Amino acid sequence: MTAFEEGYAFFEKQAGIQVSVYEGGGYVAQVDAEIARLIADLNAFDGYKTGADKLKGDIAEFWHADTFNIDAVAGGSEHRAYVDRSHEFASADISGNFGKLFGLKYYKDGAESAKQQAKSVFERFKNYRSAGGKDTLEVFLEKRGFSDDSVLHDPIYAGQIRIIPKDQLEAACEWLQQKIAKESVIRPDQVARYKETLAMLSDRLMDGRGTESVPLTEEDAKALAILAKEGDISAEELKLLGVSADQMIQFEYLAKQAFQSGLSAATISLVLAVAPEIYKAIDYLIKNGELEEKQFQRIGFAALKGSGEGFVKGTVSAAITIACKSGMLGEAFKAVSPNIVGMATVLAWNTMKNSFKVANGKMTRSELVQELIKELIISSSALAVGTVVQAFIEIPVVGFMIGSFIGSAIGSFAYTCGYNAVMSFCVDTGFTMFGLVKQDYSLPSDILEEIGLDVFHYERFIPIQFKRQEFHPTTFNSKQFEPDSIGIHILRRGVIGVAQVGYI
Repeated sequence: MTAFEEGYAFFEKQAGIQVSVYEGGGYVAQVDAEIARLIADLNAFDGYKTGADKLKGDIAEFWHADTFNIDAVAGGSEHRAYVDRSHEFASADISGNFGKLFGLKYYKDGAESAKQQAKSVFERFKNYRSAGGKDTLEVFLEKRGFSDDSVLHDPIYAGQIRIIPKDQLEAACEWLQQKIAKESVIRPDQVARYKETLAMLSDRLMDGRGTESVPLTEEDAKALAILAKEGDISAEELKLLGVSADQMIQFEYLAKQAFQSGLSAATISLVLAVAPEIYKAIDYLIKNGELEEKQFQRIGFAALKGSGEGFVKGTVSAAITIACKSGMLGEAFKAVSPNIVGMATVLAWNTMKNSFKVANGKMTRSELVQELIKELIISSSALAVGTVVQAFIEIPVVGFMIGSFIGSAIGSFAYTCGYNAVMSFCVDTGFTMFGLVKQDYSLPSDILEEIGLDVFHYERFIPIQFKRQEFHPTTFNSKQFEPDSIGIHILRRGVIGVAQVGYI
């Protein structure tokens, strides 16, 4: 196999993996970007003079909307939540592109938060008048889009999911249940709004398909409000509240993304594995005017092997990349390059395959070491050249893959030249290269037979053959005289196997 062919073979093994690790790294980057948006939204309250008791409600709006979006990105959902910042009558605080509206109330306790969520149209009118409003009930209703007074006992937030602090949910539910029991006896017309509020009460945003926001207590909302007024909210503060890449990326999210990246790797590996066989088939068709049946078999096996290995290696490498970049494996691994993860995965995979061959006697340990050294040199060259080319071709992945292909060919050529030089040195000097090269001093069988030694060939079965008797008439044979002579053969040492030197 030429240096170019070896370089292409290595590129074929790792090209799909580079795509998968890029996707894995990009996935974590998207999650980090959403977390950064949450930090920016909260710190946007820097300099506000509003007290923390009032500002905590605004903080909660951005907290729930942004953490919902973080979970959506981590889970691969297209659903998003938006803070509307509307001050219209009974307007929702948060809306979603999935058909749901959310209203938030962050008061001092569960009873008060539930009371505010269950407020009726008539109660709001009374609040309006007590605050100095001059409109009559009819004008009040007309300005807010109501045609008659039949809605007086309806909740003003009807249809909205009511979000309250996490630590108040249980107390709020108990208060609503007590109100329902009490009003069903005293004022039955009030029961409907309390029941509707109880049914819609929650401590988090949910889309009904698994994506949800991170619940927030009233105390944490107030603490965030204090920090937000100073612009002091950081990633460390959010991590204490359960919001960081390693906490938001759940195991099922990681597995889903790794599986998708594995499919991308399988596609790339399939194309690269089949391309040489298709080229050979076309070349054969041009030269002979027909196709050979075995060529189709080789194409099929190449596709099966390439896509299968590509999927497994791509899935594993993407999962490792996500775990590293998100911080699941510790802060030290967050800075690791996805390209290095991809190369390491290729080396580990190939080493495991070769180790299995050694265990089954299909490869020697010396051959295993040589393969590992060769792949280390080729992968190092591919990584270096790929990184350089990526700096000039800034298209994601493409630049690195082009450079990686060039680097693989260069690395394979360098290894071949170095290997030949090392083996020549070992042939001339008998050097074992610290045990990597085997020096075999046994004589070949033909030389042993020529000097008159019996050579035993083990594990050879020679069946007994039947020979019929033949009659040969007596003939006269003249005797020939041959003088004794001495035959001299100069033995030469050379490469007789992988990293093995002996007499040839």
